[in-house]
Amino acid sequence: MSLAPLIRPARLRAGARVAVVSTSGPLPVDRLEPGLDILRGWGLDPVPMPHVLGVHPELDYLGGTDEARARDLQDAWCDPSVDAVICSRGGYGAHRMVDLLDWAAIRAAGPKVFVGYSDVTVLHEAFALRTGLATLYGPMAGAETFLKDPATQESLRATLFEPGTVRTLGLDGARALVPGRARGVTYGGCLSLLAADLGTPHARRSAAGGLLVIEDITEPPYCIDRILTQLLRAGALDGVAGVACGSWAGCEPYAKVRAVLADRLGGLGIPVVEELGFGHGPTGLTIPLGVPAVLDAPADGAPATLTVEVAALL
Repeated sequence: MSLAPLIRPARLRAGARVAVVSTSGPLPVDRLEPGLDILRGWGLDPVPMPHVLGVHPELDYLGGTDEARARDLQDAWCDPSVDAVICSRGGYGAHRMVDLLDWAAIRAAGPKVFVGYSDVTVLHEAFALRTGLATLYGPMAGAETFLKDPATQESLRATLFEPGTVRTLGLDGARALVPGRARGVTYGGCLSLLAADLGTPHARRSAAGGLLVIEDITEPPYCIDRILTQLLRAGALDGVAGVACGSWAGCEPYAKVRAVLADRLGGLGIPVVEELGFGHGPTGLTIPLGVPAVLDAPADGAPATLTVEVAALL
């Protein structure tokens, strides 16, 4: 059964209330207000949830206890006055709290904008598979790239307010690793988190008809090889229509990463694009997940693109 487009939430308008939630690692205190100020500058009303600056009492790589992080996300989503939920940062921890959420209640609360990347991949998959809701793989309110890079900020702002203006995605350096053109429904995120989801009760069972977007950070080339091989051996890439690769920050040297991608993905007989421009790199474009799109990887060396066939938000 092929992937089907998911339910899209409404675009944001001036005055929209946006909850900022820490779902994974602890947010440095000095990153909260600058991120909120950017959102306020867009005319939004950002509301940090109670445990946004939390730190686990023993496991200091977690932004508070699993229960507290889950409660913040649950409360934000089920609050009818909240129009969007933006994660504060990635790190690690979403796997630990995803099953503590009441997904029936989240589904009943209806579609809202959900934004995040990196470790938040676990939650993107959960929203897609447990609620049928489309989400945005985009910059987080306390991420350094979001705080420092105007192009990253503008990609998210335009997607939130004027989604029809950002239908074609890709930085100038995006190129075909394997040429071709494919249509499918976007899904994916951080490569290592997709592999970590394998075998869990609510994991994705099929990639048929999907356009996979992947990126990662600080994974040596042999680890990327291992992760892709695991996905291939598990059948998790069976039927995938195309692959768009984002940044591989800290996975250097890139020439070796590129060789791994070509080796592991080249045999699938599908288009593969490299360096599209999303994820942990110096510029992180906002990628809609759960929408029909076309991946264009020209053989002549022209820039590759990912074009969503509908606006990310209604």
